[in-house]
Amino acid sequence: MTSADPGPRAVPYALTIAASDSGGGAGIQADLKTMTRLGVYGGSVVVATTAQNTTGVRSTHLLPTEEVRAQYEAVVDDVDVGAIKTGMLATAAGVRTVRDCLRSFDGPVVVDPVMVATSGDRLLEADAVDAYRDLFAEATLVTPNADETAELVGERPDSVAARDRAAGRFFDWGADAVLFKGGHVDDGSGTVTDVLAVDGGEPESFAAERIDTEATHGSGCTLSSAIAAELARGASLSAAVARGIEFVRAGLRASALVGERGSVNHLAWHPEAE
Repeated sequence: MTSADPGPRAVPYALTIAASDSGGGAGIQADLKTMTRLGVYGGSVVVATTAQNTTGVRSTHLLPTEEVRAQYEAVVDDVDVGAIKTGMLATAAGVRTVRDCLRSFDGPVVVDPVMVATSGDRLLEADAVDAYRDLFAEATLVTPNADETAELVGERPDSVAARDRAAGRFFDWGADAVLFKGGHVDDGSGTVTDVLAVDGGEPESFAAERIDTEATHGSGCTLSSAIAAELARGASLSAAVARGIEFVRAGLRASALVGERGSVNHLAWHPEAE
């Protein structure tokens, strides 16, 4: 080793537990690209593979739950994991397996309750909704969009009162905090407002101009993995959410011209992007 060679060094590590997206815009591929771009070493537990592109999901193949558990145990037995995010878990059995795994993890956990793809394809079996509510007990942060919130709590968070009621339900289920994503709530103002609600604290709003693009494939996966990456780096929850939103906005402004509909561009972000 020469004097110019820095040698081995400690690096922050985050783990994604989700499904593969063969097109690369969402799922584990999006998660790992996001973590790498933010300076975090990413590992993965593959729950399922999907035959997917920017227009939709053609098929899904589920891995056995014992293989999901084996992947998780192999990582945590060897690696100091700084944060974990979950994405598409597909079935009640998959959700329960992940919850069992996370019970012994004492770091931050970001749960993205993926139910429906941007293309409209359903990614979660109906009987898995109740299992998701149990998973929230392990969550540092839950990141639902308005449609997912409505399915989980029975009400869209499109008013302050409705959002407060929804937050209370998530807290009752055991989540420490909820980020209500505003992309699916259009009040005609041209602004997107994401709201971070923390159990026992005051809500924090993150408002920005709505970006006019249809290339939003992978935006939810990218946001949750960016937040997990920042938490693995030691950021506070508020700072991690703010950086995650910046990262996604950069990827939407300079969206990738891949496929028919395009995708979030995970290469677009740099610290001076916002």
